[in-house]
Amino acid sequence: MNDPWPILKFSEWQDTLATLHMWTQVVGKIRLRQTPLVNHWWNVPLYVSARGLTTSPMPYRDGRVFEIEFDFIDHQLLIECSDGSTTTLALRPQSVADFYAELMSALHGLGIDIKIWTMPVEIPNPIRFEEDTIHASYDAEYANRFWRALVKMDDVLKEFRARFIGKVSPVHFWWGSFDHAVTRFSGKAAPERPGDSLINREAYSHEVISHGWWPGNKDMEAAFYSYTAPEPAGLGDTIKQGKILPAETFYNSEMKEFFLPYDDVRKSNSPEKTLMDFCQTTYEAGANLAGWDRASLER
Repeated sequence: MNDPWPILKFSEWQDTLATLHMWTQVVGKIRLRQTPLVNHWWNVPLYVSARGLTTSPMPYRDGRVFEIEFDFIDHQLLIECSDGSTTTLALRPQSVADFYAELMSALHGLGIDIKIWTMPVEIPNPIRFEEDTIHASYDAEYANRFWRALVKMDDVLKEFRARFIGKVSPVHFWWGSFDHAVTRFSGKAAPERPGDSLINREAYSHEVISHGWWPGNKDMEAAFYSYTAPEPAGLGDTIKQGKILPAETFYNSEMKEFFLPYDDVRKSNSPEKTLMDFCQTTYEAGANLAGWDRASLER
């Protein structure tokens, strides 16, 4: 039976979303600590798995590798090591402070001791993990819906990625900004962006067109996005020119991004085609206006 794209309403899971954001940052910072820096911080994200989100295997100093996976089917956090040892923690309503303490204790029990920077990133008013008793929600049904939505879009984004033979990122989940994305590169260096952080200077060191999904906030429901950086003149006008599909797509001139509401994709006759049309047409608009060598970058 084909599983439909799940309903996601921000107001119904905003507390769980905020808590999951912090839990994935705890796990993501472990991945950041244990893996060598890859261009554009590609060693940092998590990946969609058959049951949730995973770090993929990470090395430890004693020669073992270990992996941490959020299981949104049985609602547990699974830690597996290459020596056969394993442990699980229940995903349940609990504070970020308790989650952090339990995870570090579980790792210690497996002979893994890791120190991370416990300050969350890319959010307003961050609270250190060990002090955060505010975020403590876990709606299992919505956690499962969130993962099922990721599975659906992950397939489409991977097919979209496969059409490109130039430099392209993996399809990956950024725990800092809490979005699922894939990024194509023209191969050309981009102008420096004055005032950018160290992270953004590395992320946007070359010309990119990025596509992804973001779960929304109080001002906007979940949506797919596309942006070209540096942005070429006239990109937003391509909607009026009828070059962007589907018709529900809109352009935010302040953020310099195209957006397509997740609900419009979910409700369409073919969500997969609708999302692919969005990715393809917004890519073509950006690549054509920016003068990318499409003949040598695409299959």
